[in-house]
Amino acid sequence: MNIATIGTSMITERFIEAVSKTDALTFAGAFSRSVEKAKGLGAPRVFTDLAELASDETIDLVYIASPNSLHFEQALFLMKHKKHIICEKPMFSTADQCREAFQTAEENGVFLFEAFRNLYTPNHARLKEVVEKVGPIRHSFLQYMKYSSRYDNVLAGEEPNIFSPKFSGGALVDLGVYPISLAVSLFGKPERISAHVTMLPTGVDGSGSVVLDYGTHVCTTMFSKITDSFLPGEISGENGTISIDHVAPIASIQFTDRLSGEQEQLAVAEEENDMMYEAEAIAKAIQSNDRNLYEHYRNISEIVIEITEEARRQVGVVFTS
Repeated sequence: MNIATIGTSMITERFIEAVSKTDALTFAGAFSRSVEKAKGLGAPRVFTDLAELASDETIDLVYIASPNSLHFEQALFLMKHKKHIICEKPMFSTADQCREAFQTAEENGVFLFEAFRNLYTPNHARLKEVVEKVGPIRHSFLQYMKYSSRYDNVLAGEEPNIFSPKFSGGALVDLGVYPISLAVSLFGKPERISAHVTMLPTGVDGSGSVVLDYGTHVCTTMFSKITDSFLPGEISGENGTISIDHVAPIASIQFTDRLSGEQEQLAVAEEENDMMYEAEAIAKAIQSNDRNLYEHYRNISEIVIEITEEARRQVGVVFTS
């Protein structure tokens, strides 16, 4: 399958590198307002007009990594031209946009995937296999907290895209979706949520937490783009505890037995560029028309955006795009 990209940031460069490591996809072109930047990606073809990309019958699939607020319009336009879509997280700004986009995908016979790279890796699959070792789960803690160099711009009085409500920015939708999506993948949809954030003068959150209440256990998720954290994630049950080094990617899965204190390492070795796993899995799902896998990831995306939208409502983050 031939894939084109939208966006010229580091995440796009990393995705293109991942594509080169798969047998299922061929990087065939890039869309950008800057021809020089698109050429810098090594694109065989450069598109400066979205309509030109949409009408190119040699392109099967488009990876969207533009500013968050542009995802919805670009995805809808391309799907109406029969292009499959992989859209960087956060895929859309609202749950209504998400529902409309999936409906558009259905109407046009294409697939729409959110690029939750952390949910396609071998160690994510491994974690799902072994989580039952802890017994009845009573608490879990998952975090992604990493200082953004763009925060320095905020401190200087500027409003970069990732910290702007006009571009659907903020730590919750940029980094918080990693622990939240992992929780949804492992535990499903919570019964209720509670959100708390540190607001920035730009009008979005810089850091915070979303507590997911599952009735029989509570999952605390934390996220930040204005601080760093090196705390491991934990899933604690009556029989023991699983510790993971990170939510994206997971390199270590350590189980500690509550009674014996014995520890067991359960992780497997992975490729350094973990985006290759999502690229390959999505391409194969499209080629084989794997509706079960598609509906599985669609369900996760729909639940995650419902959670983040409710969290934003609770704390007063309003996107203005």
